[in-house]
Amino acid sequence: MNVITRKRGLAGFALVGAAAMVLAGCAAAPEEEETAEGVDFTACAVSDEGSWNDKSFNEAAYDGLLQAESDLGVSILDAESSSTEDFEPNLSQMVDGGCDVTFAVGFNFSLNDTIFTVADNNPDSHFVWIDGWNQGQTNLKPITYSMDQSSYLAGYLAAAYSTTKVIGTYGGLDIPAVVTFMDGYYYGAKAYEEETGTPVTVLGRDPIAGTGDFTDPALSFGDTAGAKSISAGQIAAGADVIFPVAGGLFSATAEAITESGKPVVFLGVDKNVAVTSPEYADLVLTSVEKRMTAAVYDVIDALAGGADFDVEPYVGTLENDGTALSEFGSFDSAVSDEIKAKLEELKAGIIDGSITPIPAS
Repeated sequence: MNVITRKRGLAGFALVGAAAMVLAGCAAAPEEEETAEGVDFTACAVSDEGSWNDKSFNEAAYDGLLQAESDLGVSILDAESSSTEDFEPNLSQMVDGGCDVTFAVGFNFSLNDTIFTVADNNPDSHFVWIDGWNQGQTNLKPITYSMDQSSYLAGYLAAAYSTTKVIGTYGGLDIPAVVTFMDGYYYGAKAYEEETGTPVTVLGRDPIAGTGDFTDPALSFGDTAGAKSISAGQIAAGADVIFPVAGGLFSATAEAITESGKPVVFLGVDKNVAVTSPEYADLVLTSVEKRMTAAVYDVIDALAGGADFDVEPYVGTLENDGTALSEFGSFDSAVSDEIKAKLEELKAGIIDGSITPIPAS
């Protein structure tokens, strides 16, 4: 088990500052960055498989923890999980650390009922589960996202942007939290097809047949060779827009695009990849953001401010800005004003309920 924990807080900064003064002798202390006054609250988080600096899912959640530390003055404690076997001991470590709230990042905490077991065994501890749900626990708050909404916009955009009218997608795992992105993308592209009468082929996902392209589940968002192979295959089949719903595996897609020498772009997920990974900015048409940073921060802000813990789900939508498309960055001039206006129209339709991104089966 590879567990990395960090305890941050104003006390830690004070110790570092004191050490710096000793090393510097009589030298003047540098100007200190203004931080919030400390409060008696500890916010904690356990990552999904991978590191906090994955430029995607884990990092988006972790940024909310760091923002709360900086802005609110709370202490934070965290643990990185190198495998699913780390989930339970890492959560238990947070309980033992006296955390006031612990975030479990990712659907995979459902494996072997880990999150439910830990929550049930520690009824006095509070847990928040991103991409999760509640099975009757009184101490487990889910954070979920209607990712089909923003992915629908992404699918329409991809179809409109594509010159080949062949677009692709693939997932890091065949789980609902991933498939929802892919299905929204598919139906958004088909909406463009229906509206314009121009056929659009979507590679890598057929929600009607229930089939799709996914990387090796044994490597859980770490199958870079598989991601590159899928991307190269879709490019060879004519795709000029690819949507990797696979955490940081977009780097493998970028490599496949570069090696192909073709004018192919991709869509990021979770964060604005053109900003978090600027080396790929010239390949990123947009990103489908799951704004976990804001959700994590808001939950901590409320609880640290004295609010009672509750298990009502937080649901991120287009309406509450919990999910959205990123700005188009270097592709802004390549997306016509007509398409931009159409995306706003579709967004309004989803918000008012006149458009259902994924049809009822």
